[in-house]
Amino acid sequence: MRNARWLVPTCLGISLLMFLCAPFLIDAAPQEVTMGVVQKIFYFHVPSAITAMLSAIVCGVASAFFLARRQPLADHVALAAAELVVLFGAIVLVTGPLWARKAWGVWWVWEARLVITLIMWMLFVAYLMLRRFGGPGSDVLSSAVGLFGAVLVPFVYWSVNMWRTMHPTTSVVPTLKAPMMIPFLWALSAFLMLYVPLLMVRVRLEQGRAALDQAYLALED
Repeated sequence: MRNARWLVPTCLGISLLMFLCAPFLIDAAPQEVTMGVVQKIFYFHVPSAITAMLSAIVCGVASAFFLARRQPLADHVALAAAELVVLFGAIVLVTGPLWARKAWGVWWVWEARLVITLIMWMLFVAYLMLRRFGGPGSDVLSSAVGLFGAVLVPFVYWSVNMWRTMHPTTSVVPTLKAPMMIPFLWALSAFLMLYVPLLMVRVRLEQGRAALDQAYLALED
């Protein structure tokens, strides 16, 4: 437990250093032939998308566990993960159109991956609104929403292989050459290193809020 106290500031410090170094690695990476410098949005767009999908899976697993066992910790993890889906998903939905405007000539197209990603993000926004305004029983209802949101993750990932879209297929990233792969993995690691402490801090805050609510209820009794 004593070592765990240092995990959050350590991860935050490492992620900060990685984000500070990332622009230099990205600047040194070669430019894509057809898109030019705007393609370098890729190094933030794709890692944020991966982090958002990971958080959606965490929320879905925690939601399923809460529905099965009704353990408060699972509910706290699901809520924290849902908030981070919305956060990192917002980064995806902002950087994507910025890249698309230059690469495709439009801000948005109604292709499969974009639509499913937007639906998934809106589901987790609905999750948070349900928790905020749903009243008694909202934890169970929102868990069902979180579980459904997690189910969409494979469709977001495989949509480019299942339907013809303007996005490249999933085979592109694994085939990147080292000059592009290294900054990509660096940026991805930075996002994941940031995600872990954010999740832990948010779970801890939610545990404190729940304990405070219990204390107020005890005083009223």
